[in-house]
Amino acid sequence: MRGLGSAVGERIREVVKGLIPHKYHQRLRSWLGPASTVQWCRVVMNREIERFIRSLNCSQLDVLEVSGAGSEGRYAFRSYRSTRYPEYDVCAGPLAAEQFDLVIAEQVFEHVLRPDRAADNIHQMLRPNGYFVVSTPFLLKVHGYPLDLYRWTEQGMRQLLETAGFSVLTTGSWGNLDCLMADMTPDLEWTTYNPRKHSLNNQPQFPIVVWAFAKK
Repeated sequence: MRGLGSAVGERIREVVKGLIPHKYHQRLRSWLGPASTVQWCRVVMNREIERFIRSLNCSQLDVLEVSGAGSEGRYAFRSYRSTRYPEYDVCAGPLAAEQFDLVIAEQVFEHVLRPDRAADNIHQMLRPNGYFVVSTPFLLKVHGYPLDLYRWTEQGMRQLLETAGFSVLTTGSWGNLDCLMADMTPDLEWTTYNPRKHSLNNQPQFPIVVWAFAKK
């Protein structure tokens, strides 16, 4: 039902835009608010990850994204490669004879059988002074793709990365009770962010997502 409501709302936006002169569209967007498709629990995390990646010299980076392609086309990387499980299992070993300046693993480590081995293998695939961006859930319902195995706090993620030999630059987390309760439904759907009714205030005792930026 939430998907149907979102589609109806988008159709109403398009009809209204068609009835109003183009010069008023910016004011209309401000009034209606953005038609967001971002999950509420990911908004702050996504912003912080993007801010960190854009602070790097992207045009000089060879990048690997593990089990995802969310960064494809978003940044002007020198090169970009993504992998998928089970074609590549990050727990099994590093990619043969390949080195990278940045490895990204967003919402991956909770699903791997041996996150310690995964962190070790990513460390091996990085060139000296290379960067690792990792994010995981903490207070999030079980979602097996195919398995859901682990959760980390900021301190736990720092320990995992430092044990693998990384220097942790910073960790972060975000969550609040309202977002947590909104996502605690029996299905595997997540609440879409609506800036007119959803708060981005952080309540540290309810961290829904956790992230870390580390360096080799």
